[in-house]
Amino acid sequence: MARPTHVSRALSQNFLADRAAARLARLAAPHPRQVPLLLEVGAGKGALTELLAPRCERLHAYEIDPRLTPALRARFTDRPHVRVLDGDFLDARPPHTPFSVAGNVPFSRTAAIVDWCLRAPALTDATLLTQLEYARKRTGDYGSWTLLTVRSWPRHEWRLVGRVGRRSFRPVPRVDAGIIRVERRRTPLLDAAGYRSWRHLVELGFSGVGGSLHASLCRAHPRRRVDAAFRAARLDPGVLVGEVAPQRWLRLFEVLVP
Repeated sequence: MARPTHVSRALSQNFLADRAAARLARLAAPHPRQVPLLLEVGAGKGALTELLAPRCERLHAYEIDPRLTPALRARFTDRPHVRVLDGDFLDARPPHTPFSVAGNVPFSRTAAIVDWCLRAPALTDATLLTQLEYARKRTGDYGSWTLLTVRSWPRHEWRLVGRVGRRSFRPVPRVDAGIIRVERRRTPLLDAAGYRSWRHLVELGFSGVGGSLHASLCRAHPRRRVDAAFRAARLDPGVLVGEVAPQRWLRLFEVLVP
């Protein structure tokens, strides 16, 4: 893939090579016309857009750099189901009907884009190329879990589904990338009331108040019940909060919030 003529560091632009784009497209939509509506984050010069187009019924490709959109529109003018949108993906209103998100995410805007996806009620899944460190942290690949992942777990499943070397980008960034897959559960693990209680419990646990997860939970629950919850989850009282996987949090929740 030729080096792009215009690259904006302010927009965190790193264009994806064709082979890596094909892999990302297959992970986002394994079968042709599988996705009714797909939103692409940062279409760039259209390498990924080209591969996503035959895999969905409708494709909305967002590109924030106005220098790139004229060529994008010209490239897809003969495909009416592809709509190139000139603007910031984060300014878009989430569709009311089920939709997917895919894209080579600008590394500097990853957190905001992931947050947008989590807040969209009709999102079914998001397949995002991010910094490898971010992807590993959010999916527990380091053997530890973050507040965001655990807090959203009853409604969203997080997986690391691939890695992409930094030399698959132009210009070449300083770090490798990872592909994360965030899927909204068809049946949430908790109802709305339970989810509110879950968020309160998890946020308390990650607060660090008291010096440990066990001590933090004891601030809101009797110690004997916290001890029983740790036994049910097979956790040592001295365990660090980041070492507790979402499945073990569920056992804690079942005992502490019956």
